[in-house]
Amino acid sequence: MSLQLGDTAPDFTADSTAGAIEFHAWKSGSWAVLFSHPADFTPVCTTELGRVAQLKQEWAARDAKPIALSVDSVEDHNKWVPDIDEVNKTTVDYPIVADPDKKVANLFGMIHPNAGDTSSVRSVFIIDPADKIRLTLTYPKSVGRNFDEILRCLDALRLTDRATVATPVDWREGDRVIVPPTVSTEDAKAKFGDVDEVKPYLRFIPQPAG
Repeated sequence: MSLQLGDTAPDFTADSTAGAIEFHAWKSGSWAVLFSHPADFTPVCTTELGRVAQLKQEWAARDAKPIALSVDSVEDHNKWVPDIDEVNKTTVDYPIVADPDKKVANLFGMIHPNAGDTSSVRSVFIIDPADKIRLTLTYPKSVGRNFDEILRCLDALRLTDRATVATPVDWREGDRVIVPPTVSTEDAKAKFGDVDEVKPYLRFIPQPAG
């Protein structure tokens, strides 16, 4: 059965460019963004891993740790990283997991044979500090991911965890948010003050501070 939202992310031990990784111990109470890529020395992946490295301060600001995975070896990863750094003018200093036996990829359902071959597709798992899977995305191998969207999702998850709100379409940090249907308008006014009731079921408030 495939992993679903709210499931505990599988723990694993694997070699990586940062040495042996015990996944749950490595993330240790932080958010994690686990993302797979099909193969080393490939064009789309080179741009993606570089972008993740460029966003180092953004991940840190959200207490999130990125970690990549492919079915190639640590030796291949280490040979490829200088190319990523050169092309993207950055430094890859997050782990890239080696998964030549596809053990981790199969644990997370990252192998989609009908998508072309048995390498891992472009999967993304956002995993919270309690090791629960909170968001999944799967892209085909020909389409590079939008990591700005992944950061946006992290912001929304962190906000909705700390406040009883939901985020509307295309929400960005600082935009107004939605009062969920489980909260009455009266309770929302008491808790948040200003409530814009567009429909009885669609109420907006300014983003709560914090």
